Amino acid sequence: MEIFSLIKQNDPENQFNVLKNSYSQIEYAQNNQVNLSAIDTNKIKNIILCGLGGSAIGGDLLQNFLRDELSYPFQVIRNYYLPAYADENTLLIASSYSGNTEETISCVNAGLKRNCQIITITTGGKLEELSQKYNLPIAKLLPGFQPRYALWINFFTLLKTLQSLKLIPVQNEITKQVIELLKKRGDEFSTFPNSSLEFAEKLVGFIPVIYSVSDLTSAVGSRLKAQINENSKLHAFCNFFPEQNHNEIIGWETFSEKQFNSVVINILDVDYHPQIKKRFEIVTELIRRSGVEVLSIESNLPDYKLRLMDNIYFSDWVSYYLAVIRNQNPTEIKNINYLKEHL
Repeated sequence: MEIFSLIKQNDPENQFNVLKNSYSQIEYAQNNQVNLSAIDTNKIKNIILCGLGGSAIGGDLLQNFLRDELSYPFQVIRNYYLPAYADENTLLIASSYSGNTEETISCVNAGLKRNCQIITITTGGKLEELSQKYNLPIAKLLPGFQPRYALWINFFTLLKTLQSLKLIPVQNEITKQVIELLKKRGDEFSTFPNSSLEFAEKLVGFIPVIYSVSDLTSAVGSRLKAQINENSKLHAFCNFFPEQNHNEIIGWETFSEKQFNSVVINILDVDYHPQIKKRFEIVTELIRRSGVEVLSIESNLPDYKLRLMDNIYFSDWVSYYLAVIRNQNPTEIKNINYLKEHL
């Protein structure tokens, strides 16, 4: 069956157009005005972002994106609890697309008791109610998306918020470049044939194991893993170099495709430390000796931040196409909905 028929059959909610028009989310975030006058930046000594799933990955991406520019300790919390150090010197950013993520609501309530300075990023729900009740600054997101498809509005709202508070350098120029990049890539990946569809086809019948690098491309690996889980309805696993070289590498010594039919995806970048590049070469050789195919995702753009966004966007399209060619709806999340109903 040709790809057009598969898309029509398996994507009734038209996430295809959502992906293609991802750049418009960034434009909205750039033009969205948020009143941050209640925040005293002189008190801030650390930043915590609390969120889950698609509302948390923006925090991971921020840590990679601003790896040389973020001068405040920054932690992403994916749980019901705040760390012991959270206090009046903490900027607590509560990110929940729906506004009803119970773990995030729990963190906000804890933050209020500890006098944290709190900003909320949401479309509404209980988080908006808390924001109004306690006069917390709120960055309203556009409704109507699945949270994982709203990464761009989430991330660039977070970026603009920190920029407006002058906690990070101005990011306006690179933001414009990312908008143009996504417009260009959106046109490429929505016409056929294209590289993201061809990559997805190589994953059919396998369980992806994804390797990226801590602090540089870790968000790309985590994002791809989660997108394959939710969009493609498929198990995927992710680990990070160089940590992988100290434990998981040994697992390949007894690999058997009868137990685990896998393909490995390396997330590569020219900025990696020379020893990291060498590690990838050696580990790739070892894995191929086990009879496992190793694929690579690597952007050739000149700027690190653009390469990061390029790889994220490419990966999102890969997970989308992997869904539709496996006859899966890239929107449905039946098990998550079942879990929420029974909690």
